[in-house]
Amino acid sequence: MLLEGIFLPLTTPFHPDGRLFLHKLAVNVEHYSRTQAAGMLVLGQAGEAGSLTDVEVRQVLETAIGAAADEKVMIAVVGRDSVAATLLLAETAADLNYDAIAVRVPECVADMAMRAELMTYFRAVADRSNLPLVLLSGRERPLGADVVAELASHPNVLGLVDEDADARKLAFLQRAKAEVSQQQVTVTATFAAVTNRMMRQVAPVGNLVSVESLSGGGAVLVPSVPAIKTRTKKVGFQILTASTSGMLEAWNAGATGAVPRLGACAPQACCEVWQAFRDGDPALAAEKQHRILRAGALVEGWRGIAALKYGCDLNSYFGGRPRLPLLPLSDDERGRVEDALAGLKN
Repeated sequence: MLLEGIFLPLTTPFHPDGRLFLHKLAVNVEHYSRTQAAGMLVLGQAGEAGSLTDVEVRQVLETAIGAAADEKVMIAVVGRDSVAATLLLAETAADLNYDAIAVRVPECVADMAMRAELMTYFRAVADRSNLPLVLLSGRERPLGADVVAELASHPNVLGLVDEDADARKLAFLQRAKAEVSQQQVTVTATFAAVTNRMMRQVAPVGNLVSVESLSGGGAVLVPSVPAIKTRTKKVGFQILTASTSGMLEAWNAGATGAVPRLGACAPQACCEVWQAFRDGDPALAAEKQHRILRAGALVEGWRGIAALKYGCDLNSYFGGRPRLPLLPLSDDERGRVEDALAGLKN
């Protein structure tokens, strides 16, 4: 699977009484599907996954994939503390036709002294998952560059999403990446990702068709034309940054895209940075990124989820309140978000 471009981290909408608001989630995903984003990350930190029951997790996964355009790469965050629980959710994601699963460091092995347990966890998931695995490295539970480099050699480990991928870490991973054998991935004629849902559109080489006009009846093999044209591309270990402010630095160091939290409320502004970078216009890319730094800092820190959801409300997406015990913004805090997003309307 090709991980290239901007991936939007989905928030999870709730009713005022705290119940899941699945209809609003579907509407948000439909709107995101009209952007230039390459795909979406479901149930990441922006999705308040830790506040959901297992039943709700499955409802969110089903709703999101059902509303997404077929060409959008869909990544499901399924990590749990045990290998068994993680694989159960990975199986659900595979049944729903997700394109990859993402797993972060489990809390039970967050101590980096437990390296053997950490490697066992990720390798066991990668060995048994029917979907390729994306590693998640967060500021609170980071994955060391040496651990990532070792896991990158696993044939079912697709890439990394890193919240704190500085230039030094990225340079190390790029050197390590050179030692990892490249894989062939299926892409479109224009080298965009081909998702599992798109592959369902590819008709078989031929179909048996009943022809009544044949003497005595019968069937003939009528060649069919695939709904999409595909080709292959060689890719290595793919790295996405999860820092809005560090996107350009990461891309210049070899990262293939980003999962900026700001993308949930200002997807167009984030996609414009990527487009300028892809077009080879570093000055415009730097200008576009500078434009989003203040808003990015608000939704990645400070009041985090509450600020991000209010930003969604301001920008034609449904945000709503975070789930208790998280609290909504005060009037003064809402004013700060309004000011930061004033120039970033879709």
